[in-house]
Amino acid sequence: MEDDGNTVAVVVGLIDKATNSTKPDLDPRLLKSIKSVVRHSDSELRFAVENLMSLMKRDHSQVRFLTLTIIHELFMRSKLFRTLVVENLDQLLTLSVGFRRNQPLPAPPAIASKLRTKAIEYLEKWNTTFGIHYRQLRLGYDYLKNTLRYQFPNLQANAARIQQERRERELRTKEILLKKYELLKSNISSIKDEVNSIVDEISECLDILISSKEENVPLDPVDEEDFEDFRNVELRTIRENTLKEADKVQENSENKVVFDALRELYKLLVTKHLVAVQESISVLIRVELSDNRLRDSMLKEFIDIRNHLKSIKKKCEEAGCVLSTRENDEEEDIWEEGASESFNTSKQATPDKPDKQNDSAGCSNSKPTNAKATNVKLKANPDMDPLKSKLMVEAPVMKWGSFLDNWGSNRGYMANQRGLEVEAHWGRVDHDAVIPANKIAELNVQATVYEEEHKEIQQCRAPLKKGGLCERRDLKVCPFHGPIVARDDEGTPLNQENQEPDMKNFSREELLNQAVKNVRERDKEVVKKREYDKKELKRAKLAKIRGHNEAVLRDAAIASTSVSSAVGNSDLGREKDSLAKMLKKKATAKDRLATRLLNRKAIARQANLEDDHLKYREAFPNQW
Repeated sequence: MEDDGNTVAVVVGLIDKATNSTKPDLDPRLLKSIKSVVRHSDSELRFAVENLMSLMKRDHSQVRFLTLTIIHELFMRSKLFRTLVVENLDQLLTLSVGFRRNQPLPAPPAIASKLRTKAIEYLEKWNTTFGIHYRQLRLGYDYLKNTLRYQFPNLQANAARIQQERRERELRTKEILLKKYELLKSNISSIKDEVNSIVDEISECLDILISSKEENVPLDPVDEEDFEDFRNVELRTIRENTLKEADKVQENSENKVVFDALRELYKLLVTKHLVAVQESISVLIRVELSDNRLRDSMLKEFIDIRNHLKSIKKKCEEAGCVLSTRENDEEEDIWEEGASESFNTSKQATPDKPDKQNDSAGCSNSKPTNAKATNVKLKANPDMDPLKSKLMVEAPVMKWGSFLDNWGSNRGYMANQRGLEVEAHWGRVDHDAVIPANKIAELNVQATVYEEEHKEIQQCRAPLKKGGLCERRDLKVCPFHGPIVARDDEGTPLNQENQEPDMKNFSREELLNQAVKNVRERDKEVVKKREYDKKELKRAKLAKIRGHNEAVLRDAAIASTSVSSAVGNSDLGREKDSLAKMLKKKATAKDRLATRLLNRKAIARQANLEDDHLKYREAFPNQW
């Protein structure tokens, strides 16, 4: 009896732990444990049924959903369990489907809808599998479907429909393959003739190219002594590749026609015949026939044809006649006879300003690289005025900008022709207004971008404990070795002697004052350190007391709750998900806004604003 009581407690504990969860699905390990425990005896199974039916009466849809999942798993595996559940089928459908008006499904609504859907699906599956043996299942299924008009998922009908569609698709595929096979069987002779003809043409083109190559002067044979110089594998490989490239036929004006014909044949071979042969092989492999002797012979012939075409393709590629895109060739064929015109904007001179090029040399759209190149070009021009040539050599090279449009100009400009909108302003408008040249010069200011001077950051080069020098680059101070100073290759500062103060230059009184000052500073540091240690010790004691208090409160909370194991494994600072929390309505953004906007203070503030607005509207017409 004690063993039975322990077993019943184990079954009840496992079921309670599995159903007391906020997760959407059951824990597979707990479900497996429940199955293994109830498998031992009928009494355990009966206690499990009683416990599950009592849990279905809980006022929480999450508990009912997980309980229904356990019932379905055991219902599909145990005959005794099915017999016990079918006896209470009316109650089970009422608690899971909720078809009675006085007994609706409990909250939360989302899980209640999911519970109803799953219950209908499970009932249909039970009726399909075991309905012939249990009259209650047939009656319950018929009542929900025909009387209450519930929409069932029709799993069996959907599975049969999918199976029928798959059979029809397979039949259509077989018919298409048979038609292709019959067509292929009737056209096999023509396919062979076309392939043989294109192979013969390609072979003739290759023979012509090889014969034209043999007419050329052959290269001198390389002796074995020459190969001894290429002992390196990489150099030998490079030489072999070079020799292979030399063996290829190079296209020139004499064999251009042969190369063009070979490209067309190669393109036809790759894009048409090779693809057609591959498709024929695929059809012969997939087709299903009663007599396969003819199909096997055709398949062997097409495989031989495919291998032969691949060998021809490889010969074309080895000969250097690989198919290439014709886009670049077509672009290169477009030529226009005649002298080309130069469109250099820097050398074009307008009739109104014939000396514009000389006045603004080095300031065109083409940026000069440096001043030396410009100077050399100017010196090489003997027709230029010597004074102007000298000035041009001394002139700086500047980047192009809008301020160079009026370089050296001393005339004014019309105000209304420079983009200034003066017509919309009140007052008199002078259409003949002129902006003087000095104002134009003030407006045309050169804008430059600051470029920081590149300065090399010095390395720290302080000696390290593990050997070597520190390679950090900082501006002034290294975080590990202090100020960065010049050091030699061994890491020793070069100006160490200058850094050490000369004690001979200080008087006795100055030394005494400095010693007293150092002692006082050291005493201050000791006092500060002692106070800091006291504060740290006090802070540690407070932290220890706080930890002890938290441990005591945690133990008290664990002892006072029924789910001590679950709380003991969770963090106290984090709010734990629970079944009660699922029943609470989640606060949305709309709810939070309504809380803030519909309180009394907000309503009173809005009423005051409306009163002020009305007063303003009444007083506004009297302001004129």
